Amino acid sequence: MQVGNARYLRPQDLPDTLPVMPLTGVLLLPGAQLPLNIFEPRYLAMFDDALAGNRLIGMVQPSFSEGHGESPAGSLIALCQVGCVGRITSFTELEDGRYIVSLTGICRFRLFDEAHLTKGYRSFRIAPFAADLVAPDEEAQVDREALLAAFKAYLDANKLEADWESVGRASNTTLVNSMAMMSPYGPAEKQALLEAPDLKTRAETLIAITEIVLARNFGDFETRLQ
Repeated sequence: MQVGNARYLRPQDLPDTLPVMPLTGVLLLPGAQLPLNIFEPRYLAMFDDALAGNRLIGMVQPSFSEGHGESPAGSLIALCQVGCVGRITSFTELEDGRYIVSLTGICRFRLFDEAHLTKGYRSFRIAPFAADLVAPDEEAQVDREALLAAFKAYLDANKLEADWESVGRASNTTLVNSMAMMSPYGPAEKQALLEAPDLKTRAETLIAITEIVLARNFGDFETRLQ
């Protein structure tokens, strides 16, 4: 995978240990971009170190099974075991000391041993998902019609609008991953989308979650999907 001016073709192209930033309900997927507003001192230090090094950060959710959000500095709460490596591809420092950055997803990873705290932020030994670095042609496997029908039903139910011209131009990969990342669903649903083994399964999972939400909130999702 090419991200910025760096290429990641094998797990060996990624570091064994990675700093991680836990954020509840935040999803980064391979090939997609995630904007972040960084202001907490420990994460400013993390991004300083990443910018001085390989520009890589791991995004992961706190373990929602325990009902936790992010922890105070030094409090080691449980984390989900699967996250996504992101490369800093855009960076702006503001006058008030905040950083506005954009991470581009490279591949998912599984957490293993935790390293010592560094400047208040956490690092882990990771195992990258090698298959994410290969870029298979999955476009044709996505049921685009079903995905768009679920998307339109959700928008109609919530009286929302979309830029359908841009949606029509988007590839299936861009469409699935963008919808998954921007979806208003909870941490467990976001984690399920992250851990889906391939693009087809991620699209099917997104459709299923949308149908469940519509049925629970409106009770007539089958009519809305017509």
